[in-house]
Amino acid sequence: GKAAKGAKGKATKGKGRRTKNADDSDSDDYVMGSEFKETESEMELESEDDAHAPKKGKRREGTAKAAAKKAPERSSTSSLGSGKAPRKKMSESFKPNNNPLFWNRGMSCEEIRKNLGFLDPCGMEATDDIIEGLVGEQVDTIRNLLVRALTPPDDGTVEDTRGEHGASLGSRSDPLVLGTACSGTDAPALAMTLVQEQLEKRGMGNLFHHRHAFSCEKEPFKQSYLARNFDSTLYPDIVKLCDDPPRDVYGRERPVPDFNLFVAGTSCKDFSMLRSNKRIDIEDKGCSGETFLAACESLFKKKPRYAIFENVTGAPWAKMSEYITGRINLSDCANGKKIKGASRGKDGDLEFVLEGKQIRVDRVPANYGIRCGAVVKGYSREDSIAVHQVLWPRTSKRKCTLTEVAEFNGIDRSSDILILENEVLYCTHWIKKIDTKQYGLPQTRTYMFVWQPDDDNFDDDLGEYWEAIVKYLASPVRHSLESFILEVDHDIIRTFREALNGPAGRYARRGIAQAPNFWDSKNANLPHNVNARAGIGMEEMKRTNKLPPHYWQEYSCLNTQRQLDHIEILHASAARDADSKDSNFASFFWNISQNASKEKHRSAVAGIASCITPGGDVFLPHVGRPLLGCEKLLLQVIPYFRLLLGNETEVELGDLAGNAISLTVLGATMLAAMACRQLRKDHQASLGEAIFETLERINKHDTKSLVQSEARVKSVEGRTTNTDLFQGLAELTEDAIKSSIWIYKQTLIYCMIFRCTCETSGGESKSVNFLRCNGYQLDSHDIREATFSKEERDLAGFETKLRCLMPANLVLSKEGLNEIANIEDDLHRASDIIGCVFALHRIKRDRLRWIIIYYAREDTGEAIAEFKITVGELERRRQDHAKPVVGVQGELTFHSSKKRTDRIGCRVGTGLVTNENWKAKGTAFKTIPLSLVGTTVVPSFRMEVGLTDDAADSLQKHVTGTRKKEYMAAKAHDMASERRWVYAKNWRDWPAEITVLDSSASYLNLSGKYTRAGCKHTFNQNAMWIRGETSEAPELYLMMKPDVSRVRPDVGIISTSSSHEDTISILATFPLHWQPCDTLVEEMQKVRVQTSAWSTVNNMSCLALETDFSVEAPACDLALIRMNGLSNRDINDLCCRDDDSGSEPVVHLNVHRGAKAQQTVRRFNLLCSAPFLKYAAAHGLKYDLQLDATWMPIKSKAGIPFGCCPRTIPPRPEEAWKFNEERGEWERYSEAGAARKYYLALQHSPRCFDVVANRNESSLTVNCCPEVVAHHAAFGLIDDRCGIGDELSVDFRLLSTQDDPVLERFRLHNCHDLPETLVPLKEPYELYERQRRAVTKMLQVEKGDVAFEEVEMNEQAMPGSTGWSLVARASRNTRLCGGVIADAIGSGKTVVSIAMILHGIEAARANRSFPRNSSATLVVVPPGLIDQWKMEVQKFTSAMTNVICVYDDEALGQYSLHDILEADVAICPVDMLESKGYMNRLARVAAGRSNDVKVPKLPASSRDPYGGANNPRSQQRRNESAYFTYVYNEYIIKIRQKKFKPHDKGVPLEYFEWERIIVDEIHECLCTSRDELKEAKAKNDHNSGFFQEKNRRAGREFLGIATKDLNKRPLVFRSSIFGLTATPLLDSTNRVIELANLMGNAYVVGLSNHWRNLEKESGRNIFLSNFLEPKQSREIRKTIYSKCQNYLDLACCKNKLETDMEGIELVQPSVKIRMSAEEGDLYRKSQKGINPSVQSYAITPEDFDVAAGHDVSTFLRQNAKLVCRGQKLVELCRNILSTESNKNTKIIVFADGRIGAGNIARDFLMEEEGLGCTWLGQEDSVEEKNKKTSMYGYVTEHDKRRPRVLVLHFEHSAGLNLQAECNNLILFTPLYVGEGGKSGDPVSDASTELQAIGRVFRPGQQKSKVYVYRIEVEGPDGEECLDTHLIRRNTDKETIQMAVNADD
Repeated sequence: GKAAKGAKGKATKGKGRRTKNADDSDSDDYVMGSEFKETESEMELESEDDAHAPKKGKRREGTAKAAAKKAPERSSTSSLGSGKAPRKKMSESFKPNNNPLFWNRGMSCEEIRKNLGFLDPCGMEATDDIIEGLVGEQVDTIRNLLVRALTPPDDGTVEDTRGEHGASLGSRSDPLVLGTACSGTDAPALAMTLVQEQLEKRGMGNLFHHRHAFSCEKEPFKQSYLARNFDSTLYPDIVKLCDDPPRDVYGRERPVPDFNLFVAGTSCKDFSMLRSNKRIDIEDKGCSGETFLAACESLFKKKPRYAIFENVTGAPWAKMSEYITGRINLSDCANGKKIKGASRGKDGDLEFVLEGKQIRVDRVPANYGIRCGAVVKGYSREDSIAVHQVLWPRTSKRKCTLTEVAEFNGIDRSSDILILENEVLYCTHWIKKIDTKQYGLPQTRTYMFVWQPDDDNFDDDLGEYWEAIVKYLASPVRHSLESFILEVDHDIIRTFREALNGPAGRYARRGIAQAPNFWDSKNANLPHNVNARAGIGMEEMKRTNKLPPHYWQEYSCLNTQRQLDHIEILHASAARDADSKDSNFASFFWNISQNASKEKHRSAVAGIASCITPGGDVFLPHVGRPLLGCEKLLLQVIPYFRLLLGNETEVELGDLAGNAISLTVLGATMLAAMACRQLRKDHQASLGEAIFETLERINKHDTKSLVQSEARVKSVEGRTTNTDLFQGLAELTEDAIKSSIWIYKQTLIYCMIFRCTCETSGGESKSVNFLRCNGYQLDSHDIREATFSKEERDLAGFETKLRCLMPANLVLSKEGLNEIANIEDDLHRASDIIGCVFALHRIKRDRLRWIIIYYAREDTGEAIAEFKITVGELERRRQDHAKPVVGVQGELTFHSSKKRTDRIGCRVGTGLVTNENWKAKGTAFKTIPLSLVGTTVVPSFRMEVGLTDDAADSLQKHVTGTRKKEYMAAKAHDMASERRWVYAKNWRDWPAEITVLDSSASYLNLSGKYTRAGCKHTFNQNAMWIRGETSEAPELYLMMKPDVSRVRPDVGIISTSSSHEDTISILATFPLHWQPCDTLVEEMQKVRVQTSAWSTVNNMSCLALETDFSVEAPACDLALIRMNGLSNRDINDLCCRDDDSGSEPVVHLNVHRGAKAQQTVRRFNLLCSAPFLKYAAAHGLKYDLQLDATWMPIKSKAGIPFGCCPRTIPPRPEEAWKFNEERGEWERYSEAGAARKYYLALQHSPRCFDVVANRNESSLTVNCCPEVVAHHAAFGLIDDRCGIGDELSVDFRLLSTQDDPVLERFRLHNCHDLPETLVPLKEPYELYERQRRAVTKMLQVEKGDVAFEEVEMNEQAMPGSTGWSLVARASRNTRLCGGVIADAIGSGKTVVSIAMILHGIEAARANRSFPRNSSATLVVVPPGLIDQWKMEVQKFTSAMTNVICVYDDEALGQYSLHDILEADVAICPVDMLESKGYMNRLARVAAGRSNDVKVPKLPASSRDPYGGANNPRSQQRRNESAYFTYVYNEYIIKIRQKKFKPHDKGVPLEYFEWERIIVDEIHECLCTSRDELKEAKAKNDHNSGFFQEKNRRAGREFLGIATKDLNKRPLVFRSSIFGLTATPLLDSTNRVIELANLMGNAYVVGLSNHWRNLEKESGRNIFLSNFLEPKQSREIRKTIYSKCQNYLDLACCKNKLETDMEGIELVQPSVKIRMSAEEGDLYRKSQKGINPSVQSYAITPEDFDVAAGHDVSTFLRQNAKLVCRGQKLVELCRNILSTESNKNTKIIVFADGRIGAGNIARDFLMEEEGLGCTWLGQEDSVEEKNKKTSMYGYVTEHDKRRPRVLVLHFEHSAGLNLQAECNNLILFTPLYVGEGGKSGDPVSDASTELQAIGRVFRPGQQKSKVYVYRIEVEGPDGEECLDTHLIRRNTDKETIQMAVNADD
């Protein structure tokens, strides 16, 4: 209910009843998403901080009337005659933000600066420290209350856990036992772990007792995350939690453990307002309803004492409460508690039935939160706890309604409560909207508290105390968005950029490049951009896409024109504010997936993020990149860097974050649950206090039971001054500059006219030439080239030097800190860090400098000071214009959780001359007068971004109207406050030159002429004026220093550095109101500036701390590194989680898995990481850490071959099949005992790194066992591959740094360097030279002359932050037995294959033997090519006359075993398993029966092998696929055990051993289509034209793609297997890996984890695959790429045929036709699922979202059946056939059969008299189809008299030779295969079209020109439509290049 202001809360006497207030809303407090209707125009769109605006979702009074006056007439019939004003479109309702931030606080600009700024977390990068600090602050806030609640009684007795005076949750008497549902990140468990840690740090760890009992989650990747990070039992789904017995994710039978706190963050997507009119209710049994009801079932079954439910504010909370409590407030039911628009057909009255003496609920309308079947207990009157009996109204009637029951029993439906029987009595209390901005997060959520009341009293008021504590724990946001953003050099960013530059990024870029021009299109989003530009007063600018240099080039290329313009609009909006900001230097959070009219450029509160959603595309302009998944988790206060993660993708991390429960808010609710009973006890004992007063009183005073924490550091002994430290660093300055980050010239991609910084993400450029500019980059900059040798840029070497030099720990002298403490009454809090140890945190590379960071921490772990040492360039200066400032600089920053930070600084040396000068900053600033006179007017920053007078006028109108009162109040403060509302009068103009006169003649010497720099995007607001260097004065820079968090105005400064970040270099700071335009107004030219108040610190020194511990690298076998001399406290801190007794002498620390491991690793990092890294840098380890270190061989021990150790790799329990009678399907199961044993074996399996603490020796040792990693690497190679274990060699390396992989596209090379092999053919034919070389390539492979090294790798990282990992490489030298001939279309791949068969025919015949060894080469082809292959064999040779064609099962039955053994060539279709009767034949033969046997159906497949989701349908398909494979393989085993006679006919093909196998059009089995999942439905659609021959699933099963053992595959060969294709589609490593596996089982790195395996896995095995798969490192990815290309180099070739095609020209005229207006209406209406308001001609398949119910197939079908298209086809055919030169020609028409286009083309042609066509009917046999196509190949005179147009589907595009009589080809429809969104594959579609064109454009073509006509339908007025988009997409040059993989 609504939050109460008094003590009572919202629930009436705790009953959960409430009266809905006028301002209540079911909507979420969130800006509407893109799914909202455009007609929601009357929603208030003013800035959220507008106090006078109505609440979100409420219409402003009078808005409708205003709209009626202003809105233009609409033609929509819905508004005609209605008398209502038409609503504006959303795109027309854009309103800019005119209010400044904090406008309603009544504060001056200076007051805002002082009081509302964010904390600077010591300049720290985004880590978990901030998150821990937030939780620690919550603990401190109610610290005394927690102590009182958790402290045991003084007398030592154990209190009863029930009753008013029972023990509090989490105390020793009532330990908190947590169960979580719909867990995701499992924020509840993380929150309690953090609370435990914070209590331990405060000396109260022994008071809190908790245990995590279980989690449940159904998504496999989330399951693996939970298994890694938590020690609890993990169940696979909340809806299976009450199964009998329940099974965990390992398959073990595990009863749900008891628990007393249940936290359920059930699914919210069905309840969310973002779904607009698609919201559904609990009873609709969507995901949200099912998970909530399952949570309720668990609640009633296990009866926990407390529960917390979390969901969106729009959830049906009143009904949810009724489900839990069983108390129905009848007064609310009439008003409607259901979700509006949901549960259609579920209205009416509540109905009951009488069963014996029980009145049971029989029918439940949607307004009631009642379980069907619930028993009525009675009813109660308003304000009464008495329960009255309910009597049945009529004994003769079995059913009755609530109305009848109420009337008979006198129940008042306006006030009474209906009570149902419940297994347990619960009370509920909820806070409708928790403003999470008060807990560090920008979201709004609702939380419900559920508890069992004392003495079964439903009026229990515990919820009010719970709510009071939750609200008491609220606090303003302390850290801005910037604090949670990763630094640019973080490895996560580096990895993400690698992906953007790889195949995934290239794929996305192709789609962007092929998109139509956004500005010239009729795109429905265009009005949003246009109106937003106009709304902010922005001119129409020429869009050149000149983006700022810090924007990621690889990411910007993936943004559409709409998104790029959206960014430009938002950038201008930031500049438009009166308090103008440059988004390149200020922190903004932009969701560019929203439309421009919806996304505001800033949130209501500065420095925070907007709502985190799973799918939002958030752009951070100041860092020029998107918000990453890990940052989304950090913004949800999830401690990302302490989590144990695997190979989660960015999408999965975003999903985790978007669905996570916000940790700090949840932590507050759980802390409140722990302390609310104690608060009630204390409050009741007070004398009339309000609850909040009691809270304040308790937490102001310490309690006697508070345990005092240990002193942080009493004294520092054994310290020595490191006199050589700064001198040593100064000597490295030149090397530091050369080895730092530089800018290098990179190839421009598409239209992005800028260069990027390549090394800012940690990568190291291979270039030696770099670009350096005086300011920065872009065409507005003066750029020059700098050259360095590779030796000078040895990054790893320089870092090693620094680590050797820098001590692991530093302290600052007590005398110096005392001196600083005396400055202005300890202004800097320097006394807080006296005696603190500064530990080395990190060493990082920056632009032209290196930075070394030390942190000092409190006992709580929170950083209190940072000491940053810079080596290299200390100030940014113009190159060649000013003397560089290089040397060493120290900067000390003090930090307090309650105040902002200040700095002291030490700059050591210029060049190599050292001189320590420490200075501290004070507040006693000196002000001096300056005169600043501007001359020569140039455009201001606002003008440069395109703002016009409309922007200024809009703000001026705002302050003279709506906000006049507030503006006048601000104006009364000062000019700075006034300028937060309006522009200066001369805002358009800035000076080109500023003359500064320092009349005070200060020592700073600021006077001179400052000239404006021309650089754009380099300096904040492009504001930079430079005073040149002279012999008497240095170069000075006048600029605007930005406030990154945007709380304060940007301020003018004068500095000796061109970077505003060099704060020590700032000489003068201008007043807050000053703007550059003031220099052009005489009365504004006099200003007083503050000069920096630095005081010299004479006694400060930096000391290296000598500690008792030492580091060594022992020489023993396992020990890698050891730390000796640890204190007892250190040892206990490390061991306390793994040694309950506290006395074990040797403890093996759990640092690998679970919540305890996270805590141990964190302590390990603080204690050991820096010393270990320093030791390794100075002395090395027994394994070389260098990047180019050699691999070390390793031999297996104990006689166990690598990969065969059951202890290291426990074998998974076998799964058996059983039939589920209820569901009617086969399911897998494993024996429960075996699952338990496997689980235990996993828990005890050895790890590569073992961390051992020894109490007796006071040491910590890290043991390293390379054998563990070697076993894992070898297992991938030998798994399911018999007899190769002894052939392996294994080596390993220990890595500290890793190189970037080469991400270029894969290329196939020609055979020009190979000798020729002459194979005589039938006269007059002979092989071309390139064909003879191709034969040589095939023969080399077949003879085993091509060696290939199979490799698998495994890497295990050492826990902690050292960055070390051990990678093992298992390899096997083998000989290739297969390959691919990928010669160009028409180059004669068939004749090359025939020549190879002919070359070895005699040997094949000699190998023939009974009963299985056939002499035949089995040719597996698409069904339509069988006859063509036979004719080609007969055409080119007479030496192989015995050719058999197995068209189908019937044809197979005509051949005897002897016939097949004696054959030279056997040809069969690739989809033989789909041939009618073939699977039945296999079953009969295997079972030895003559009658038919029931066989499983062959399932369809998809490019996504069902692994992307774990819903029931996905798993069902996986089970179907796996069961078919299981049965099929069983048939094969039994058949091969049979004995046949020579005359037996119909022996299955799988029985034989073939001489070799050739698979024509092999890409068909690799590249599966996305819409095959709809095959079953499509087969029943007569318009689909969906033929079985394209069931690629059958082809993959037939070829045995998932079987690693060649001898167990369905088709077995003796010598070789080859694939033929002209379009191999090798655009990713997955496809190369799969191709190598298919063509002879060559193993390429990563095959064991290939995604094909997922399409048959059980839910358990998918979880295990995710859980056990090691995190793929950069080293492994590099090897995968290189080995893929290595395989292609050795096994594949691609020869071109330019000489063969000389004289043949390909002409591709585009045949455009416009649809009629009527057709246009049908075209738009067919866009099913797309909002009618945005349906347009510009809609593309990518706009369809199948998850949102969109249906692209209807759209594609309508586009195909446009009458104008059919008419154009007929016209084209007539025109072609009417010409004299084409009197004998025939025409080929290709169409997309999946959408019925082939049938449409056929009907138009058949209806045209005298034209007609030939087509392949669905009922035609394979043999008949072959005969029909042969009529268009080698044409006889008889053929010429038949129809002259052949209609084919794109499915038939491969392999046919139709060039003899056809030189005209028509593409009736462009090809698109997919379901919308990103499901399409342009490479595959372009490949298919190329194959279609290749049927006629190939060698042997008789005509000099081949015409390919593409019918392109436009809109009625020439608008670009679907055809234009797809033609552009499918003819893109790069896409075609990816399809053919040519080496050029």
